[in-house]
Amino acid sequence: MARKAFITGVTGQDGSYLAELLLSKGYEVHGLVRKESTFNTSRIDHLLVDPFEPERKFFSYYGDLSDGATLTNLLYDIRPDEVYHLGAQTNSKVSFDLPEYTGDITALGTIRLLEAIRRSGIKVKFYNASSFEIFGTSPPPYNENTPFYPKSPFGGAKAYAFWMTANYRKDYKLFASSGILFDHESPRRFESTPTRKTTRAIAQILAAKEKFLYLGSIEPTKDWGYAPEYVETMWLMLQQEKADDYVIGTGVSHSVGEFVKEAFDYVGLDWERYLKKDPRPHRPTGPTLIADASKAKRELGWEPRVTFKELVRIMVDADIETLGLTRPGEGKTILAKHNLNYGNRASGNPTGGLEEWPGLLRK
Repeated sequence: MARKAFITGVTGQDGSYLAELLLSKGYEVHGLVRKESTFNTSRIDHLLVDPFEPERKFFSYYGDLSDGATLTNLLYDIRPDEVYHLGAQTNSKVSFDLPEYTGDITALGTIRLLEAIRRSGIKVKFYNASSFEIFGTSPPPYNENTPFYPKSPFGGAKAYAFWMTANYRKDYKLFASSGILFDHESPRRFESTPTRKTTRAIAQILAAKEKFLYLGSIEPTKDWGYAPEYVETMWLMLQQEKADDYVIGTGVSHSVGEFVKEAFDYVGLDWERYLKKDPRPHRPTGPTLIADASKAKRELGWEPRVTFKELVRIMVDADIETLGLTRPGEGKTILAKHNLNYGNRASGNPTGGLEEWPGLLRK
């Protein structure tokens, strides 16, 4: 019988890539989708199949991390082998505007899910998506022993979720691991991030729809990796004999300016001609971000394969192709080289819809 996985935040960048990865490994995948006034399933539309298709492996349900009863009932009905908790309010800047909501969803949402697992009595492995934002202004490089010093409501909420995951592992003997992931990008990244702002602007400029790219400071440095590689580590953590926590990153830092220059150079444009200063206020530049993922290499056997330049090319090609333009074309070659085309191997088609409740389908 196929193993079952339950994913919160399945409509996000990581959730959609993780669903594809697990489907490619033969899992039956169940995803939690937050109900909104507009559809927010574009990243998983290709996985949604006709609900009457007997061979389908992907199921999705409306739910919310603020509703502990629903989480408990879903887990009881689905009875997954693995739970991947990726859902959260993940925007650090927005967390200053919505601190109470961020705490409720990002921090307490994790407790609700851990409690749902504990109270259901189901033997399950649990993954908690943590964040480098828990480190805040602690000096780099960052590993599993670096002190936490979060500087945003989001970072504080993630720190709470991390420690609660660790406490449930110790006190209730749950198999519960946290992945402390550094920045990871892809064509499915939020359009408000500097990387997607850059690659989308390039596509718009080439299509003569925009004239400039507007960014705040280009000085901040990031440890950037490729998202589909990072979701592999989530799966690897739950295949270990013992639950533990892992920092995931490349160990290499690049500035926003370097990303911009590399992206414009790739399509033969002078970045200085097109870059304009965004006059709106922005967060102060923080410390240089460099992950120390030596524990993941040693215990999980994981190392990043996609380089910084390859990441830029993958993202630029994708946004250019979205507008129907001819792309330079290195992106797909890079993906094939690293065998990262999970979506091409996952079953599904865009003809299905969301379920109302799993229990109803089993009667």
